[in-house]
Amino acid sequence: MRRLTAAAVSIAVLLLWAAAARAAEVKPMIKAAADFGGDTLVTVEFTDGSRQSIKANELLSLGGGVSIVNDAGDIEAELSLSYKFAVVTASNGDVTFSRFPLDAMVFYRLPELRLGGGLTYHLGPELKGSGVVSGLNVSFDDALGLLLQADYRITPKINLGIRYTSLDYKLHVGGASATARSNGVGVVFSASF
Repeated sequence: MRRLTAAAVSIAVLLLWAAAARAAEVKPMIKAAADFGGDTLVTVEFTDGSRQSIKANELLSLGGGVSIVNDAGDIEAELSLSYKFAVVTASNGDVTFSRFPLDAMVFYRLPELRLGGGLTYHLGPELKGSGVVSGLNVSFDDALGLLLQADYRITPKINLGIRYTSLDYKLHVGGASATARSNGVGVVFSASF
């Protein structure tokens, strides 16, 4: 599976590199997103009896990369690396789910819309605790998934849209394994310079 994943990511990077060689514009870009959904990874119960959960597709991500637009201006490719995290905070400890999504996407650009899809590869997914939950330290396998995205083009370089992520995290403990589905939706903002 690791070879297949590495091959898929390599192909995506090579396709983006080939697109850059023929592009009219190659520009840096930034993006921020809020994602929701997926299986519940952990639920924290507070002393007042309330609970808060972290789901596999949550929550915030911040990143950057490169935007590549063809000569005709109707095809755009993006390659980006982000830091994605969700945190439950309490006075006596925190729980954090973090990972580094590497996204390779291709969009068809219309005057006011971008429609696209691509691959996402999540590096180093881990669930960690501190304070009273410092014993929580779970590392998942790197994971390959799919992205679908539709954006409203606020300006030619600024986009606001929705996306769907389809991805599974796998965990191996001893001889057993478990899967957490990270399917869900999100809101994403991106800008190129």
